[in-house]
Amino acid sequence: MPVNGPVAVIVDGYYNAAALPPAFARRGVSVVHVQSTPEPIPSWTPPDPAAYQENIVHTDDESTVAQLKAYDPLCVIAGQEPGVPLADSLSERLGLPTNGSRLSDARRNKFAMAEALRAAGVRSAAQFQSDRADAVVRWAEARGDHPVVVKPLSSCNTDGVVICSTLEEVRRAAEQLLAGRDSFGLRNTKVLVQEYLDGDEYIVDTVSRDGQHFVSSVWKYEKNLVNGKNLYDKDILLRPDEPPVPELTRYVRTVLDALDIRHGAAHSEVKMTSAGPVLVETGARISGGMLPSLHDECLGQNQADLVAMAFAEPERFLERYGAGTYRPRRPAMGYTVATTADGIVRAIDEDVVARINTLPTVHRTVLNLAPGQRIRPTVDLATCTMRVYLTGRTQEEILADYARVRALKDSVYQV
Repeated sequence: MPVNGPVAVIVDGYYNAAALPPAFARRGVSVVHVQSTPEPIPSWTPPDPAAYQENIVHTDDESTVAQLKAYDPLCVIAGQEPGVPLADSLSERLGLPTNGSRLSDARRNKFAMAEALRAAGVRSAAQFQSDRADAVVRWAEARGDHPVVVKPLSSCNTDGVVICSTLEEVRRAAEQLLAGRDSFGLRNTKVLVQEYLDGDEYIVDTVSRDGQHFVSSVWKYEKNLVNGKNLYDKDILLRPDEPPVPELTRYVRTVLDALDIRHGAAHSEVKMTSAGPVLVETGARISGGMLPSLHDECLGQNQADLVAMAFAEPERFLERYGAGTYRPRRPAMGYTVATTADGIVRAIDEDVVARINTLPTVHRTVLNLAPGQRIRPTVDLATCTMRVYLTGRTQEEILADYARVRALKDSVYQV
């Protein structure tokens, strides 16, 4: 039922998009959910229905547009990546602030994304796509430069991403992808192979309004390479004036322009290679690692609130943030916990969890498993066992507590 007052529409509000409804509510904006698929995406917990005025299951654009017109929404945005093309189409059809549908595919398909950058004169990775493993192997062989990276065209959370040092590894990775589905349950009809980008990897999170891009935070990834998989470990908040942050932020602004991301959040992962920054990928949605309370404490803002402000109070957003850059208040880190355990979780040792949570710089611990669930050796973000958020007065204090958490992590789950 239509409601009084302004309304925002979120397409596929899974996972971290749960931070968006309360952010809009703080500005007096109600929220309606659009589900882009007939059934909820099985790999994610469905959005909380209590957070939304209505859940509209999308069947076709005309029907969904007609239902949304009754709400006279101020925006339609994607909560998660599967919702990006539909959010682009609906916002365009409703005449709302929009990134438009012209480059929707380039904002989801990793091959199209890099080609859009190349067409705009923005540095991007050498790449090839095919529906045949043999063709992928031939490209890698002709390139003659190993390793290469094999990945799905559109997925997330390092799903299916393999660093391959031999042609046999390339073939095996391509065949496995083409025989399977991505993390959204869609069959992989093609596989992407790209040059391996040397150097460190960084996160650049932004919120845009009318083509002005505010950089909300920059983090450095530290990963561990295990059996061809780059496993997440630490992401460390950087100061905006420390190298290579200024160069990264300049580059990401050209990426956002090339992808025509003029409105809303973006989460970009970039390698600082020997040739300069090169995009790994950009998601036109808020960061999956963004915890609003931590970001408020260490940055004085968070992506979800910034998105709500950009659409509900655009003049205030542009005046306060515009094309500026974040100002950190204190150091911060996210620790993504990997495991080698394999079995069924019998219980969670609450005493160990309490010991972790009472460490001076631990802000919050998020457990990914419950008793009765399967615990597996970590191969990607989906098989990590927990996430620990830390912030403190100094980086040294945080690193000391990080080491203490590492010593305790394997005692959290009783298998």
